[in-house]
Amino acid sequence: MKKKRRLSVRKQALTPSRSDREKYSLMLKTAIEEARLGLAQGGIPIGAALFDGQGRCIGRGHNRRVQDGDPSAHGETDAFRKAGRQRSYRDMIMVTTLSPCWYCSGLIRQFRFKTVVVGEAANFRGGIDWLRKNGIEVIDLRSQECFQMLEGYIADNPAIWSEDIGEE
Repeated sequence: MKKKRRLSVRKQALTPSRSDREKYSLMLKTAIEEARLGLAQGGIPIGAALFDGQGRCIGRGHNRRVQDGDPSAHGETDAFRKAGRQRSYRDMIMVTTLSPCWYCSGLIRQFRFKTVVVGEAANFRGGIDWLRKNGIEVIDLRSQECFQMLEGYIADNPAIWSEDIGEE
C-alpha cells in the first residue's frame, strides 16, 4: 500500500491586479477611518473592517484596548463582533491597517477567512506568514498612511505599544 504524501500549499505574497488593488485600497479607507477614530479617542490607531464576498462592509471597528481597558479589544475582533453572527466566513475579507497579531491571526484562521488585506506590516509583522502557510490569501498594500500613523503613535507611546503586542 502506497503512502499518500501530503502536499504543503504555501501562498506567497501576492501582487494584486490593478483593479483588485483599487478595490482593496477603497476597503482599506474604511479601516483607516476606524484607526483615526481610535486615535482621536486616545487609543492605538489600528482599524479593521470586514467585507462580504460582494464587497459590502458588514462590520468595522478599531483597537479599543486603552479606551475600554479590555486586552482582547483589538481592531479585528471589534470589527468581527460588530459584523454579528455569520453562517460562514469563508468568502469574507478582513481588512486591517496593520498585520494581525497572533491573537487576531488565530481568529482569522479559526473562522477560515478567505482573504486578509493588510495596510502595512513594517511596524509589526504579526502572524501573516503563518496565515499564508495555512492557506489564507494575505495582501499587503504597504500603505504609507498606515505606516506613518502607527509609527508616530509607537514613538509617542512605546509602553502602551509594547503592552499591546505582548512585549515587556
